[in-house]
Amino acid sequence: MKYASSHACDAWRLLVRFSFAQRAHLPLLAAELQLSPAQCHVLRLIEPGRPIPMGRVAETLACDASNVTGLVDRLESRGLVRRRPSGADRRVKVLALTPTGSRLRALLLDRMTTPPATLGRLSVREQQALVRILTRLLG
Repeated sequence: MKYASSHACDAWRLLVRFSFAQRAHLPLLAAELQLSPAQCHVLRLIEPGRPIPMGRVAETLACDASNVTGLVDRLESRGLVRRRPSGADRRVKVLALTPTGSRLRALLLDRMTTPPATLGRLSVREQQALVRILTRLLG
């Protein structure tokens, strides 16, 4: 097994720390939108015009399908999503955003992806380098 360099370990620890620091903002945003953090994740996963199987949502969230059913029940009761049988397999239920759900999702994503003020401490060149590095890692 190849061991990571100390620089890779330091970088990973800092990325994890940064991620957790930013994660603390989600419950506040969710509360503003009258959603739970888990409901925010479900809305984020459903792209407008692209229904997604409930099973895939459960896999992505790493939770039991019954948990997704409860989340979807609440989103559906607010008129944000519709649940319907898949055209390919009627046993599979897919989720689609309603127009209201699409608008709320757009607001949610806009707010979630607004950069934190801490990134303003980096120069433009450093920000560009960070984008290149993260793109390479996630690409």
